[in-house]
Amino acid sequence: MRALGPGSVASLLKIALDCAFVALWLVAGALVVFMIGSLLVMPFIQNAGHGVVTLDGHPEDVGLLLHRWPALEAFLFSSALYIGALIIITNRLRRVFETLTQGDPFRPENVGRLRVVGASLIGLEAVGYLIRMAAQWLAPEAADGLRFSISLSGWFAILAVFVLAEVFREGARLRSDAELTI
Repeated sequence: MRALGPGSVASLLKIALDCAFVALWLVAGALVVFMIGSLLVMPFIQNAGHGVVTLDGHPEDVGLLLHRWPALEAFLFSSALYIGALIIITNRLRRVFETLTQGDPFRPENVGRLRVVGASLIGLEAVGYLIRMAAQWLAPEAADGLRFSISLSGWFAILAVFVLAEVFREGARLRSDAELTI
């Protein structure tokens, strides 16, 4: 099977990215609905003044719930940012793979797309750290497995994307020079 052009591996990956793009938008919508819902419900819980029964039938202390509510909102907001970055990355990769499917990868706009992917990956790493911190605040008893650590593979991927952007930039420059040569 060919790597570039119609009916190639690149076209199959483009289809997979299209599906992932739609799924990410659905997840983002669900997160926004949940965030708004929790903001609308919280005043009623504050006015209740007594325990709330959880799904498993155990009473939950309202004070504990109110204490953890900002962490829940921070967790949801960080998750929405994370999904937003994934949407940006997936969209840019869809456009890159569109050019690969057309058999024309060394377009100047692919350089910018790959740079945006790299910058978004940096954002993903930062938001991942925020999510871990919010999760530790939200559920400190369950946070033993959420130790703060730096992902070397993540930072390596970021560097690789920026290097690929420069390879695409050089390829676009060489192609432009070749078009000027008869």
